[in-house]
Amino acid sequence: MEKLYVIKIGGNIIEDAKVLDDFLCNFASLNCYKVLIHGGGKNATQFANDIGIEAQFVEGRRITDEKMLRIVQQIYTSLNQEIIIKLFNLGCKATGITGKDGKIINAVKRAPLNGIDYGFVGDIREVNGEFLSDIIIKDQSIPVLSPIVYDIQTKKVLNTNADTIAYNVAKSLISKFEVHLIYCFELKGVLENFEDKNSVISEITPAKYSELKEKGIISKGMIPKMDNSFDAIHSGVTSVRICHADDLVDIINKEELKGTKLHK
Repeated sequence: MEKLYVIKIGGNIIEDAKVLDDFLCNFASLNCYKVLIHGGGKNATQFANDIGIEAQFVEGRRITDEKMLRIVQQIYTSLNQEIIIKLFNLGCKATGITGKDGKIINAVKRAPLNGIDYGFVGDIREVNGEFLSDIIIKDQSIPVLSPIVYDIQTKKVLNTNADTIAYNVAKSLISKFEVHLIYCFELKGVLENFEDKNSVISEITPAKYSELKEKGIISKGMIPKMDNSFDAIHSGVTSVRICHADDLVDIINKEELKGTKLHK
């Protein structure tokens, strides 16, 4: 099977235009099958704050009311178009899509959990891997996905965590490719001590993960990323790595052991 890399970017990689440009240059240089998934939650949060709407989170997961749903759709659409244009200028054929386009990612509205109503947030039920693989193989294009999904019950749209999108997209393609999932952000990996940016934990098992959560070393927004990473591994994704965006080329082209590797 051919290797395919599902690469998710978020955090400061998206917020800083120069950093995003540098990442996309590196991404475009990779001679492999690839999918790019972007977040944009921090941009949406900042925009909401600017217009007097307070963003709410529970353990790193966003609560999305109607106003916030409109904001995230606007931010994600703008960012997706920006990325597509930049990849085109770098010589890449890319296809910008959301999960709702062609019902690629079907979801249902999340039921209240522990008394918390997450609003218009989707829990994914199915990803159309055939559709995505056709874009990759037949069209020879790079799917670039933003985290808006299709509600199969109400026929409307829902917001979903981009890390969750990445895991489910990776899982949907394992029958076609040897899939490797990489989460890229502004840190070198999962850190033992957040104040020491070089204190990267090279490997994490489920038992180690539980220990790190209990100690508070892993918390907030990192929890969904870690949960999705372990779900991916147990679903048949070949490897999962959390790393600095600058290390992406070395990890893929040189197979260097940078960042944090998660395994059973």
